Amino acid sequence: MMRGQPNFDHIARPYRWLEYITLGRALEQCRLHYLPSLLNRKRALVLGDGDGRFLAQLLAQNPHLHADAIDTSATMLQLLRHRCEAVAPNASTRLNTHQSDALTCPLDPPYDLIVTHFFLDCLTQPDLDTLVNRIVPTLSPQAIWLVSDFQIPNGPMRLPAKLLVRALYLAFRILTGLRTTQLPDHATPLQQAGLTRIAHRHRLSGLLVTELWQLKQATQ
Repeated sequence: MMRGQPNFDHIARPYRWLEYITLGRALEQCRLHYLPSLLNRKRALVLGDGDGRFLAQLLAQNPHLHADAIDTSATMLQLLRHRCEAVAPNASTRLNTHQSDALTCPLDPPYDLIVTHFFLDCLTQPDLDTLVNRIVPTLSPQAIWLVSDFQIPNGPMRLPAKLLVRALYLAFRILTGLRTTQLPDHATPLQQAGLTRIAHRHRLSGLLVTELWQLKQATQ
């Protein structure tokens, strides 16, 4: 494994069912919620999409899109490519997969779409800050960054959310070796890098959030 990365290979095939057992279709609904807003995008960078359920739908519904998908798990990437090629026209020529670390993998800009579904929560705050600063210079004007992630809401769900997130981190530490133990703040580095949140949707009383961030024209 690279840079002491967690190993998701041995949970790749049952991952979908583990997800459904834990939170039903809520994560999947987050991933797909803003899909209709992405059908005019041309060049995407997709980080940690797991078994490819989102990217397959994106490529199928946007036949003009070309995508780079990065993941440290070879098995996840195999599942992703198989799923994409099964449902998306010409996916084999529109999709490049890279088994690598998102913090060091060579990029092929410009990108007008970045996708990070339940990926940023695997990073420490310093690594997340580094990732944002690395990716933003590769963006084209008015590029979109789609984020789905866990969060700790205010109100009566705050304590249950804290306990659930803690349990999930512990489970992934046991199953994959993931060392991250708390949710990082993605909003601050995105704002500091010149992106503005233009839409968001909460699920499960605020435990899950999916957001669209857009690069400000003024930063170009």
